[in-house]
Amino acid sequence: MVVQICIGSSCHLKGSYEIVELFQAALQEHALEERVTLSGSFCIGKCNREGVTVQVDDTVHTGITPDGFPAFFETYILNKL
Repeated sequence: MVVQICIGSSCHLKGSYEIVELFQAALQEHALEERVTLSGSFCIGKCNREGVTVQVDDTVHTGITPDGFPAFFETYILNKL
């Protein structure tokens, strides 16, 4: 599984660094470092007014926030592996 987190200007201002840190911690906690490739990407082109854009394989998700991260991770990472 490949996860790309937008680190472009808009998402950077909306907290992409914190989302990267949350992903790193969650992958480590669930021992998924070998199964998930985590990378940064400049603008994915789906800017949203709130939250960060994250692409999981070929699917783009918008509006990812620290508060919504646990549900996102469970639904789109843990449940897909």
